[in-house]
Amino acid sequence: MTTIPRAPLVLGLLGLIPFVWGAATVLSPDLADWSLATFGARFVGPYVQLFYGAVILSFMSGVLWGFATKAEGAQAATGYALSVIPALWAFFTTGSGPVAAGLNLMAGFAGLLLLDFAFWRWGLAPAWWMSLRVLLTAIVLACLAVGVIL
Repeated sequence: MTTIPRAPLVLGLLGLIPFVWGAATVLSPDLADWSLATFGARFVGPYVQLFYGAVILSFMSGVLWGFATKAEGAQAATGYALSVIPALWAFFTTGSGPVAAGLNLMAGFAGLLLLDFAFWRWGLAPAWWMSLRVLLTAIVLACLAVGVIL
């Protein structure tokens, strides 16, 4: 395993806060009540996870697009085409109720990990990329599962 540089690791972990917060407010009614009174409904339970998850899938489409710029010819065209899938997935699959949207986001993040792997195998992502992406994806999926199951 390649060591993840400090900046992407710290920023990636900080980017998990809305997912962890959402799971925490599902698990703790007192925290949910406080969050509702302090921040409003959008920042409680699965709702913060669903909105932020759609944003992050869209962001990751941009990251993959950036990786595709390093390719040429047919591989570049394939990379560009694949890079838009996470954003489109988020757009088309998160408009239903919280359980269905949560399940769809979980599928989206699992699929994103497969795309990450493809770009990494093609040599378009840094050597440490999969170490970071597996870590972050595992935490995202666990947090989304809390919102879906409970």
